Amino acid sequence: MAGALSGGNKRKLSVALAIVGSPPIILLDEPSAGMDPEARRFMWRVVSQIASDKTSAVILTTHSMEEAEALSTKMGIMVKGGVFKCFGTPQHIKDKFGTGFVIEIKAQMPIQEEVDEVRESILSPDSVEDPELKQALSKAYLTAEETSKILTASQVPGIVIESILNLDAKLGQSEDEEEAAEKILRRTFTLNDIAQDIFVKGALFGVIESLCQEFVNVEVIE
Repeated sequence: MAGALSGGNKRKLSVALAIVGSPPIILLDEPSAGMDPEARRFMWRVVSQIASDKTSAVILTTHSMEEAEALSTKMGIMVKGGVFKCFGTPQHIKDKFGTGFVIEIKAQMPIQEEVDEVRESILSPDSVEDPELKQALSKAYLTAEETSKILTASQVPGIVIESILNLDAKLGQSEDEEEAAEKILRRTFTLNDIAQDIFVKGALFGVIESLCQEFVNVEVIE
């Protein structure tokens, strides 16, 4: 039965099995690998709760510095297949070896008037010329293909379209590209959801664009 689960759900099951009985030491190998951002945050809360309750000591390995910093009170970095490079608190390691800055940006959800403004300017039948798209905009739910065509016709930036359609999500361990594409095509969107995403993600990517103009190297982690 477990073999039919997605990569992310297999990770959740593995963590659940590891914490049964509250053993004194729990070993976790990349516990959030293959998970979407929401599931990853949930997994981090579970592991953090175990550590804060002090019922078990948690030792985990990960390639994600964000995950290591979020979950660890002490961390070590190994390079070249096992050479122990450094050990200490996350802040100590960042102070000694880190370069650059990590910026977390949170956007406030738009009020209904702002959502209505986006719908009138981008998601109204008058905003597109194609008769099929005009008809699609009168429906309660739009397919991913219809949503992509409408946003493209309305000249919404491609990076925002990819984010709305979740094209930038990482594949689960058990998924291939064809399976992931089929999953995206099965999704449906309401006009209200699309308008909210355009407003929020458009604002966020505007900030990212400004940062890219100010700094040489900018990497979007999530």
